Amino acid sequence: MKKTLLALAVVAAGSANAGINLYDANGVKVDLSGAVEVQLYDGYAKNEDTTIRLDDGDLSLNASVAVSDSLSVVSGTAFKYESKEVKNDELWLGFASDFGTLTFGRQLLVSDDSGIGKDYEMGLEQISFAQTEGDRAIKYVYDNGTFYAAASHNLGSDDKTEITDGRLGFRTAGLDVRVYGYDAERVGYKGLVESGETADGTPIIIPGKAGDDIRGYNLEAEYAFGDVNLAASFGQMKYKESDTKKVQKDLDLYEVNGSYTLDKTTFALGYVHANGHHDGKGKVQHDNVYANVTQQLHSNVKAYAEVGYSDNDKVFDEIEEFGYVAGLEVKF
Repeated sequence: MKKTLLALAVVAAGSANAGINLYDANGVKVDLSGAVEVQLYDGYAKNEDTTIRLDDGDLSLNASVAVSDSLSVVSGTAFKYESKEVKNDELWLGFASDFGTLTFGRQLLVSDDSGIGKDYEMGLEQISFAQTEGDRAIKYVYDNGTFYAAASHNLGSDDKTEITDGRLGFRTAGLDVRVYGYDAERVGYKGLVESGETADGTPIIIPGKAGDDIRGYNLEAEYAFGDVNLAASFGQMKYKESDTKKVQKDLDLYEVNGSYTLDKTTFALGYVHANGHHDGKGKVQHDNVYANVTQQLHSNVKAYAEVGYSDNDKVFDEIEEFGYVAGLEVKF
């Protein structure tokens, strides 16, 4: 029971897997986890030199308190520090039971888990749901091992952005099939913004950005047998201006990939295809291939290298055709 409740709590939070148990007694369990990832990076952007990239810096603290044999109160807080500024990106609490986990607060939404990509950085134009976290989010997660479902909703606040998403899935004998749905309003809303000042110092206030209404879904399937993992997905995304309802982007997205693990080394290869319409660019089509190798140096440490190719069509006219990355990641 307690293991089930804790597992549900971790899934609900969307945080890194707990690595260090700080306390476990009298029905109270507290875990600390974190991640550090640094890369040697040369992406698809034109006229950019190879650089050292700080890709990940996370620290999270999760707690579970059993208030009865069938109910626990769960909470979590997490910080990101990829830049010099430390950002609190999770601050939530809720309840976990055999019927699932319900959490409230600043947390990742269900759609943050979407996607089958096996890339690190070189998978271009894969499914993207624009904003997958919220400060005023409600999330429910249920998983009985075979059937799983989840839904979340971010309440609109000063930025007016509202997001509702969900997931339904089924897994058995190495097969895992799921579908994600996403519906958001006014993503990127700015309201009134200050734009300079008059001669006497009076601020000039002008309308900001109305934001985008974004709707889409992604159907995903994975099949694992032995050391081989195969995956495929199909998704559709549509972006509209929130005020005029003009379509900015309407895309169909396909991906297939596979991986093979030999002892502690994993080889992966993936292909991504996108076609549809971009405002101002007309009908577009895009293809992308990536390949990588990962060495598991320790259960908490991995090193990897990846190369990618993009066909550099008119949608992505500011990118190079080739990119690469090599990185080292430590989790605890």
